[in-house]
Amino acid sequence: MMHYQIDGQRGKPWLMFSNSLGTDMSMWDAQVEYLKDDFHILRYDTRGHGGSPASPGPTTLAALGQDVLSLLDQLDIERVHFCGLSMGGAIAQWLGIHAPQRLDKLVIANSAPRIGTQQGWLDRAAQVRETGLDGVADGAAGRWFTPSFIAREPQRVASLVAKLRGGSPQGYANCCDALAAADLRAGLSAITTPTLLIAGAGDPVTTTSDAAAMREQIRDAIMVTLDASHISNIEAAAAFNVALSDFLCGPPADTH
Repeated sequence: MMHYQIDGQRGKPWLMFSNSLGTDMSMWDAQVEYLKDDFHILRYDTRGHGGSPASPGPTTLAALGQDVLSLLDQLDIERVHFCGLSMGGAIAQWLGIHAPQRLDKLVIANSAPRIGTQQGWLDRAAQVRETGLDGVADGAAGRWFTPSFIAREPQRVASLVAKLRGGSPQGYANCCDALAAADLRAGLSAITTPTLLIAGAGDPVTTTSDAAAMREQIRDAIMVTLDASHISNIEAAAAFNVALSDFLCGPPADTH
């Protein structure tokens, strides 16, 4: 069973959030607080993260996407705005390609159709299965945030790293396997859902160039660049919230 939480206003449009690798649904706390009066908000822990159990073996991006659809079916939700960051952004792309009928608007944050390299993810999965999450956690802050944010918010960063360190090695490694095989580049042009791309100017993982390339492929996609690194919704929460609100609360999309 997927672990999920519902906040916001019943009767308002549904907005669903999908977490990044090594985090959980709490990464979206600032967005939920900002948007709770305007949306009925559903967030969940990707399988193997937070309160959602890991699958017994390697998983795929398609399985992670199907988890979203199964949860929507379980809750009898027909359509949502969907916002995902990094791995969650890959899930967002998969949904945009394979399940557009379940989407109103799509937000792909700090992501790419091909994140990293296949071998890099397979090596990381093998490392985590062999030695646990300590090695990954030791370098996480530098991958996730700019040096200035790490210096400014040391307790916040330490809390997120501790959560990663205490997570499920199996769940993390299984999702590394999914990212190793995930390559959505050939499918992006099929996305017709109105799409906002959010990039971090200092993101070394999924770069502004990655976002710009997606903008070229996805029809009428909008791109916003924030002064942040990889987990931009935390590092630049205020600017992220405004970009999200402006896009989601703007005029309804032309769906012809």
